[in-house]
Amino acid sequence: MDRLETLADYERRAEAGGGEARQRRQHDAGKLTARERIDLFFDPGTFREIDKLVTHRCRDFGMETQLVPGDGVVAGHGEVDGRLVYAFAQDFTVFGGSLSETNAAKIVKLMDLAMNNGAPIVGLNDSGGARIQEGVASLAGYADIFLRNTLASGVIPQLSAIMGPCAGGAVYSPAITDFTVMVERTSYMFVTGPDVIRTVTHEEVTKDELGGAMTHNAKSGAAHFAVPTDKDCLALLRLLLGYLPGNNLDDPPRVETTDPADREDAALDTLVPESPNQPYDMLDLIRAVADDGEFLEVHRHFATNIVVGFARFGGQPVGVVANQPAHLAGALDIDASIKGARFVRFCDAFNLPLVTFEDVPGFLPGTVQEYGGIIKHGAKLLYAFAEATVPKVTVVARKAYGGAYCVMASKHIRTDVNLAWPTAEIAVMGPEGAVNILYKRELDQAADADALRASRVQEFRDKLANPFVAAGRGFIDEVIPPRTTRPRIIAALRSLDGKRDRNPPKKHGNIPL
Repeated sequence: MDRLETLADYERRAEAGGGEARQRRQHDAGKLTARERIDLFFDPGTFREIDKLVTHRCRDFGMETQLVPGDGVVAGHGEVDGRLVYAFAQDFTVFGGSLSETNAAKIVKLMDLAMNNGAPIVGLNDSGGARIQEGVASLAGYADIFLRNTLASGVIPQLSAIMGPCAGGAVYSPAITDFTVMVERTSYMFVTGPDVIRTVTHEEVTKDELGGAMTHNAKSGAAHFAVPTDKDCLALLRLLLGYLPGNNLDDPPRVETTDPADREDAALDTLVPESPNQPYDMLDLIRAVADDGEFLEVHRHFATNIVVGFARFGGQPVGVVANQPAHLAGALDIDASIKGARFVRFCDAFNLPLVTFEDVPGFLPGTVQEYGGIIKHGAKLLYAFAEATVPKVTVVARKAYGGAYCVMASKHIRTDVNLAWPTAEIAVMGPEGAVNILYKRELDQAADADALRASRVQEFRDKLANPFVAAGRGFIDEVIPPRTTRPRIIAALRSLDGKRDRNPPKKHGNIPL
């Protein structure tokens, strides 16, 4: 009986974390506690905790008298919509959520369990960093976690939520994981903080400016989602997991849908403007053809000239990649190439078919892009699409010019089904640019250069810059009425259900990093 009472006491202490006062401060800061986050994330009553009674081993700096069961991290497994998921939540009320040797060992044990059982792992980060009192032991703990992140990459989905501070070496674990969600106003990530920057470079910057949610969503691209509150963060993580398989050997979870597979949308027939230089919103196309108009956009604030995210077609989850004519005319630049490449590689690793919507005038010109390495960065997107062995379907809505045509999942890099709308323009370059080069001397000598240019442009468009030339060569499988896009995509995906393709045997490729 005495030991039962001892167990109950340990469990009460573990669940109390840093105590009522610190939990109150957590709430006053607009944050939930670690256990509240775990309770909201998992299906009710399904969470099973591991290492609940673990304590730290540090016996220096007065730490021997500060033993809190759990040692600042809540770890275990449960169900999300009935599917197995592993998760850990750092407890900022216990030593500021700092990482200790035993704290790290709990996380490593959890990651090993997730790998062995083929289930996703989710990290809820809220930590002041390495526990200073433990010295190199805490740093070793970070390295142990980084190794597991790397080994698990492409094997199980890894999701990170930044729900408080995440600084120094701690940032590299979320950086290796697949998707990172940040909570606005209460979370931040940076390698070196404002005080160090002020001392070394004399720059004045706040924590939020340096590493806040919108900084990493819109500027650095280090985070993929920004949400207002902890509750929104946990709901988004659950939503995201609904599109993903448990591991790289499973298929993504299909769902029943009441949205008819043969549904057509007449509005698509007039979506592309008559003027080739007039923008439109590619999201209108995606939502018009996806199941129930639902699209979970990833990296919404970063490199907005390309759109990536998850949708379902006939109940089947897919990854969507699309040029966005409403921003930079949909041209590919460095950031867009990196954003698209990483998303394509994630989808390929986890058996998510890729649906690409194309309207790309080319790569963004300029010295900034060339000096920044657009050659190697643009090649990343090309490499990712060419390497992918999942089912791939491409729809060319309007422009598909030059090297960007090749890169955006063209037939030549093993795309299975390539469709085009009648508005598609597939050519080495746009008609206007081509005419200015091909007929420069004639235009310079013409009495009415504008009329001649218009005539030549139309001639070029009729002879080369249209989908029928590419279809005649088999580079486009079918030219379709825009309104039929949804049923054609679903039919294509169903025909590819049994696709089996593989790359040549090798340790790994050498993507142009």
